Amino acid sequence: MQLEAIYHRPGNSYCYPYDDRTIHIRLRAKKNDLQKVKALYGDKYDWDNTVREAELHKLGSDDLFDYWQTEVVPPHLRLRYAFELVAGEQTVWYTEKGFVKEKPADPLSCFDYPFLWTSEVLQPPAWVKDAVFYQIFPDRFANGDPANDPDQVRPWEESNPGPHDFYGGDLQGVLERLDYISSLGVNAIYFTPLFEAKTNHKYDTTDYLKVDPQFGDTELLKKLVKACHDRGIRVILDAVFNHCGYWFAPFQDVLKNGEASRYRDWFHIKQFPLVRAPRPSYHCFAFESHMPKLNTVNPEVRAYLLDVAQYWIRECDIDGWRLDVANEIDHEFWREFRKACKDIKPDFYILGEIWHDAMPWLQGDQFDAVMNYPVTEAIIDFFAKGELDAEQFSYQVNKLLADYPQQVNEATFTILGSHDTPRLLTVAQDERKAMLAVLFQFIFLGAPCIYYGDEAGMTGGPDPDCRKPMVWEEEQQNRALFDFYRELISLRTAHRALQAGSFQIIYANRQQLAVLRKHASEQLYICFNNSGQEASFSFAGMQRQPVTATMLGKGTYTLEKDEITVCLPAFGWMVFMA
Repeated sequence: MQLEAIYHRPGNSYCYPYDDRTIHIRLRAKKNDLQKVKALYGDKYDWDNTVREAELHKLGSDDLFDYWQTEVVPPHLRLRYAFELVAGEQTVWYTEKGFVKEKPADPLSCFDYPFLWTSEVLQPPAWVKDAVFYQIFPDRFANGDPANDPDQVRPWEESNPGPHDFYGGDLQGVLERLDYISSLGVNAIYFTPLFEAKTNHKYDTTDYLKVDPQFGDTELLKKLVKACHDRGIRVILDAVFNHCGYWFAPFQDVLKNGEASRYRDWFHIKQFPLVRAPRPSYHCFAFESHMPKLNTVNPEVRAYLLDVAQYWIRECDIDGWRLDVANEIDHEFWREFRKACKDIKPDFYILGEIWHDAMPWLQGDQFDAVMNYPVTEAIIDFFAKGELDAEQFSYQVNKLLADYPQQVNEATFTILGSHDTPRLLTVAQDERKAMLAVLFQFIFLGAPCIYYGDEAGMTGGPDPDCRKPMVWEEEQQNRALFDFYRELISLRTAHRALQAGSFQIIYANRQQLAVLRKHASEQLYICFNNSGQEASFSFAGMQRQPVTATMLGKGTYTLEKDEITVCLPAFGWMVFMA
C-alpha cells in the first residue's frame, strides 16, 4: 500500500456538504492500489450510539490516482470519521493523526467536520442543471433597427470582420429572432456586455447604468427579457467589474485632475502623471491602457458596482451575471456581491470566468459555478484536434470532476467556442468530429452553451474571425447540423439522467469512449468512436437488464449476460437506454 499517495483533508472538494443534510467524503489513493475503502463515522459527542460504516466507491481515475467517494448523513449535523483502507492482505486505518493499524476506539483521533450549517452549503440555482445556453455577441447577431447603427457600419454580408469593425447588431434584432432561438430548444441566453462602451465587444464600459445606444435602451432590454421569460428562456449578462473603459467618467476625472481627483483611489495608480505608453502608469486588464483596473477595495467603488449589480436585476429582471476576469477581484467584494444579488433574487446565477483552479471562489460564499475551460480544452484536444487518446481524455475529465464538489460540477458552464476562440468546425476540420465534441458537451455535467452560429455551421479562426455576422439565409446554413443540435437539446431535456444524473466514463481505450449517466431507474449509455475506422468494443453493462431502446446515432450493439458490445462506424456514435 502506497501510503504516501493517500490524501484527504476536510473541506474543499474532499469533505463538503452537498445539501442541508448530506456530506460527501472523498479520498485520493495511488491508482489501482486499494481494493476497498470504508468510512467509519459518527457523532463526536455520541460516538457509541451513532457510529456507522459506509463503503466508498471509485469516483474515477486519472493517470496517477484513484478518487473514492461516499455520501453520509451526519447524526446531529456533526461528523467525525476515519478510513479503513484495504489492499490485498493489508488493512490500515487513516485518521487525522495519520496511519494506524488498529480501528479507532473513540472519535478523538478522527477527522472532524464540526457542524453542517445550511447557510454555508453551496446550492447553485436548481434551474441551471436544466439549462442549455446560447451565447450572443450583440453586434454580430442580428440588426433589427438600422436607425441606431454606429457610424461606418459594415454590410452584414461582408464576413471578414476586423478588430474594430461594427455591423449594427442590436437588441431589437435579438427580439425579432426569438422564434429561431426557441426553435433550437435552448432555454437560456448569455449576452456579452450590453452597456455603453467605445469598442464593438463592449468590455471597456463607459457607463454601467446605460445600455449602449448601438443596442437600444433600458426599456428595450426590459422588453426583451420579458419576452424571453414568456418563452421560458432565462437571461444572464456580462459584468465587467475588474476594469472599466478609458472613457469612464471617474477615470476621465483622474486624467484631468491628477492627484487632486476625488476618484484617484478608484483605480490602481502607479504614478502621476498618467501615461499610456510604453506601458500604462496604472494597472489595467493585462496591459491594455483603454481598460483601467478598478479598485474594488475602495468603499465608494464597491458601493457603486454593487448598486449596478442590483439595478439591472430590479430594473430588467435578469437571471444571472457572468463575471469577467473574476479571479483578479478581491474575495470580500464577491462575498458582498453574492449577498446583494441573492437578497433580491434567491435563484440568481453567479458564474465566474476563471481559467484555472477556482476552489477558493466556490466555498458557498461567492460564486455558484465557473466557466469550465479545462473541460473545454480537453474536449477540443480529444475530439477536434486528436491530440489525446480516449484514456488520456478520461484522466483529464476525472481529475477535473474530483477537483470540485458535485454541485459545482452540476452547475458549471461548458463551452466549445466563444468570441475569444476559433470556431469549433474550423478547429475540427471535419463535421463528424465536431458533432462528437458537441455530443459529449451535451451529455456532460453542467450547462452546455452554444456560441451563436455554431449550430448553423459557421466557421472562423481566432478573434476577430470568430466574430463574423450571423448567417441568416437558410440556404447558407448547415440545416443538418442545426437539426443535430436540436435533437441533442431535445434528448437532454427529455432525460433527467442527462441533467441531474451521475456521470461515469466506463470505457476509454484508443479512440473509443463510453459514458454512463444514471438517475433513479434511468440509465443512458453514450458511446463514441473518435476514429476514421469502424470500431467494436465491449464494456460491462447492468447484469440481466436488457437494453431496451436506441435513442440516437448509428451503430449496433449486443448484450450478453452483463457485457455490452458496441460497433460504431467511423466517427460514429450512439445513445441507448437500459
